[in-house]
Amino acid sequence: MSRLQQRLSSLTSARLQDMRRGIEKESLRALPDGALALTPHPQALGAALTHPAITTDFSESQIEIVTGVHGDVAGALGELDELHRHVYRVLAENGEEMLWASSMPCRLPSDETIPIGRYGTSNVGRAKSVYRMGLSHRYGRRMQTISGIHYNWSLPDVSNEEYFGLIRNFRRNAPVLLYLFGASPVVCSSFLEARAHALQPLGESSLYLPYATSLRMGRLGYQSDAQSTLAVSYNDLDGYGASLQEALTQPYPAYETVGVRNPGGDYNQLSTTLLQIENEFYGTIRPKRTVFSGERPLHALRERGVQYVEVRCMDLDPFEPLGISAATARFLDVFLLHCLLTDSPPDSPEEIEVLKRNQNLAAERGREPGLLLRRGERETTLAQWSAELIAECAVIAQRLDAETGTPLHTESLENAAALAQDPSRLPSTRVLAAIRNEHDGSFMDFVRAQSLSLREAALAHPPTAEQVARFAEASTLSFEVQREVEARDTMPFEIYRQQYLLPSRLGLRPRSAEPEFTQVAGAAAL
Repeated sequence: MSRLQQRLSSLTSARLQDMRRGIEKESLRALPDGALALTPHPQALGAALTHPAITTDFSESQIEIVTGVHGDVAGALGELDELHRHVYRVLAENGEEMLWASSMPCRLPSDETIPIGRYGTSNVGRAKSVYRMGLSHRYGRRMQTISGIHYNWSLPDVSNEEYFGLIRNFRRNAPVLLYLFGASPVVCSSFLEARAHALQPLGESSLYLPYATSLRMGRLGYQSDAQSTLAVSYNDLDGYGASLQEALTQPYPAYETVGVRNPGGDYNQLSTTLLQIENEFYGTIRPKRTVFSGERPLHALRERGVQYVEVRCMDLDPFEPLGISAATARFLDVFLLHCLLTDSPPDSPEEIEVLKRNQNLAAERGREPGLLLRRGERETTLAQWSAELIAECAVIAQRLDAETGTPLHTESLENAAALAQDPSRLPSTRVLAAIRNEHDGSFMDFVRAQSLSLREAALAHPPTAEQVARFAEASTLSFEVQREVEARDTMPFEIYRQQYLLPSRLGLRPRSAEPEFTQVAGAAAL
């Protein structure tokens, strides 16, 4: 019996049945012609600051749908579908806007015209907007309009050490996910306006790389020169926390030049450090812990440990109504268990550099015949790497199927194996083929057609009267909660900002010495 099988057999049925997952899905609001919608977040969707399931991400035009925690994939996708149909109904009542079906953005206006999310007049609401203003100064607003699927996952009784072992293995194997599920090989040329790049023209208004899988996860996406100076170790919580602490507390010269405020007194950013807050740190996966009101995420991790992991490397699949299929979600469950149960040696600065290179190669050239990536001490193609990993996962899928009484996890692996064996079936290949063969090389026309089709399908199955009433009640309540948050604020914003950013709030002092979170508490994390 292999070590993987031994560890798998040690997992009780109760623990496996207590596996939990939730989904966060970002989507731009777009007009029928494919331009970014510049209208405010619809009131009928509730207050973005305080609604538990529907908010905005970077932009006022970027809806984020957040499911609750679910004991099975069907439950998570069922809630996501219900929320989707509610959003589509509200958008239809207000006009002809649709949810953009691709991770890469629709046609964008000038950078300064892309609207930043607005969250009301409370200190926490203002801080959320100032943070986003900081992102716009640091990286440009275009990069922030990229959207994706975040998959949150947990298993009971997993220690910090085990979660960080999972994270190290996930980072090692992430190129497989980009290869199998990447769906962003092409962008609209407006995305790269006035920006140097090495992409090739496709049609009159699209840019691409011929073997790309996920430009979103490559050098054009969620990466930055400033953050590339970080070599964050995931060997343990202490080391990870120390890396983030330094980035959150040490001034960064380029951001000092920008300054916290402009000469007119308006805020440019929350701070001049390399990271304004923890969420600014980009990565394929994050350790996470639910925070108390006003608590810093790093403090929560240090105080109470890792509660779940957030998978951040999944593109929206434009062929799927919800942006992700049930088979893909089940594959992620199996994949994450594999990362948890297999040996996970410590990382090193040298390996971290290899992982960066692997990610860029997989994102930008992943389907290139003969392309070799480094896996441990040897080189391999992504197709071979995927096939080997899928074979290793078979015993995990079989165990989960035995627990659930279905063949669905094994079928998810069979589906992934078929993708690995036949690159013409990969989402990135299908996207590129559809753009070339059906839309004259136009990324915009392809995604417009997919987005309109998904909109029509959702509107053909509207929410029930009971669901409509429940959503209306949630929206009303969210505005009431926002007004309560605003009414409670007595502290000047500048004092709030300074106190929120105090290094002592990162968990450096004993809990008894921490300031009360309610002194600077808001309704939501920044």
